[in-house]
Amino acid sequence: MRTTISKVAIGFVLGATAAGGVATAAGTFSSPVVHACVDNRTQALYASADGTCSKSRTAVDLGSPSGSSTSIKSIVQKVSPSVVSVNVTTPSGGDTGSGSIIKSDSSSSLVLTNNHVIDAATNGGGTIAVELDNGDSVPATIVGRDAIYDLAVLKITRGNQPVIATGDSSAISIGDPVIAFGSPLGLARTVTSGIVSSLNRPVITGNSGSESFIDAIQTDAAINPGNSGGPLTDSYGRMVGINSAIASLGTGSTSGSIGLGFAIPYNEAQRIINEIIATGSSTRPVLGVSFDSTYTGKGARVSTITAGYGAEKAGLPAGAIITQIDTGKIADYVEAIVRIRAYAPGSTVSVTATLPSGGSKVFSIVLGSAPSNG
Repeated sequence: MRTTISKVAIGFVLGATAAGGVATAAGTFSSPVVHACVDNRTQALYASADGTCSKSRTAVDLGSPSGSSTSIKSIVQKVSPSVVSVNVTTPSGGDTGSGSIIKSDSSSSLVLTNNHVIDAATNGGGTIAVELDNGDSVPATIVGRDAIYDLAVLKITRGNQPVIATGDSSAISIGDPVIAFGSPLGLARTVTSGIVSSLNRPVITGNSGSESFIDAIQTDAAINPGNSGGPLTDSYGRMVGINSAIASLGTGSTSGSIGLGFAIPYNEAQRIINEIIATGSSTRPVLGVSFDSTYTGKGARVSTITAGYGAEKAGLPAGAIITQIDTGKIADYVEAIVRIRAYAPGSTVSVTATLPSGGSKVFSIVLGSAPSNG
């Protein structure tokens, strides 16, 4: 039986104390061996015929010969320099999370994290500091943030930093190995490994009125409070997700990993990130409907239609029950919202709905655009 998780504990802890050292979970990946060099500044990966590298690059071996296994150590060596801790200080306390360096030039660098990690600093004069892999703490400012997608981009005035490689989250499959990086419970430079447990898992995080709807990658790699904003990488060390939430049997300080972690797919996040970097703000797609959250049947019941948007123009009526968006079946209104928000504004989607008068009809709807809150 399929269960939609409608509320999960945020992978985030208040007032955690940072600690040094690297914690690496046991794990191996199997693949043909590849000798490579990682650029110490850009983290770009270069093939090496004999395994030797210049002084500005670090040698790594990816995979293993003859089907044998190799540890994830080489991936950790490649990725860890681009992973940071994000520490927020407010008059009433502080919050701790994680992040990835996604751009860097000679004078500054940009850091990707979750909006909920830095949200407290936006209400009441809090400050944000980014702790680099070498232990340096650098003040950070907010370039822009998006509460709906739970993403934020920070800027630090420290240039020539290693940048994380990015992957294709649409290319991963259930069962693929993944690695989670971050600072759970303030323990900086922590690494855990696991597999992709599920894809397109609809998850709500946040409080009522400020929810984030995530079309999540589910993983059994241990994710704990403080991992939020850190990267989830594939077996080549490429970021395919942003760790964002966990399902937990406890709340607050008692919450912890039970093997159900959730990450925002990088392909979905990329549009938001690019918009924030370019303009300081971002947009969201609009179907032009409100859903009936009290409806308990299968599908998402449309309660009202918003004038001027795609649903009205396509003729979708109030009272219709959406059962499919493109090829994806819709179980409830949460899944409908998650699926729509995975698209970019201006996209055309095929919406299958059961009409109030009976029968089923497919509507071709062009998604509108609206500012995303932050």
